[in-house]
Amino acid sequence: MAQFTEEEKTIRRIDKRFSKGVVEYGLIEEGDKILIGLSGGKDSLALVELLGRRSQIYKPRFSVVAVHVVMTNIPYQCDADYLRCHCEAHGVNFLIHETAFDPSTDTRKSPCFLCSWNRRKALFTVAKEQGCTKIALGHHMDDILETLLMNQTFQGSFSTMPPKLKMDKFDMTIVRPMCLVHESDLEELAQIRAYRKLEKNCPYELDSHRSSMKGILRQLEAMNPEARYSLWGSMSNVQPDLLPISLKQHPK
Repeated sequence: MAQFTEEEKTIRRIDKRFSKGVVEYGLIEEGDKILIGLSGGKDSLALVELLGRRSQIYKPRFSVVAVHVVMTNIPYQCDADYLRCHCEAHGVNFLIHETAFDPSTDTRKSPCFLCSWNRRKALFTVAKEQGCTKIALGHHMDDILETLLMNQTFQGSFSTMPPKLKMDKFDMTIVRPMCLVHESDLEELAQIRAYRKLEKNCPYELDSHRSSMKGILRQLEAMNPEARYSLWGSMSNVQPDLLPISLKQHPK
């Protein structure tokens, strides 16, 4: 029986979970052209590697292009040459798109929200220009579970970021191919591949509730090592008869 190193085990585990997510949620179809939102962080760097490799050796046949959105009024920047070399090493075309936003135009929204929203709009713009059918984002399983907990805690809704979301308004589909991959495995991959760390120096960046939710997820796993799988399974095991549905929602 073949013996694998710890690094090989990590890569095989990531590949297995990545493939399962792609197949189980039908994220890739024949003839797709997929745009990767490449921020420069470990997750998007991993997504370039995983989708780039899959596009070369698996069916259905599809192509991939990556774009790094530069927000010109935000001081932090990535090393574009490094991102380009990373993409080329995995057979992925690389683009840069520049945009900006004025935080004074909508004081009801935080600068972080406006920045994120404008980056997302830029992805749709580039996707249309490139004739893409889908936009791939680097969210992993932890991101999705943390969003589930945040929405329950702060919005009172049972919702999260789905693996596949059809945006009819933009005639585009957002996919999250790493939806079943654990963040801890991606951290190990970043060390194995020596991904260059993204250094941020953003004047608008504030502490968010997401870091707190990471701690809560860890606490839940300390109580039950299978907690993340129970949380994930709960999203497809909703039992309305055992929930407090008011007459206002469903009047007789």
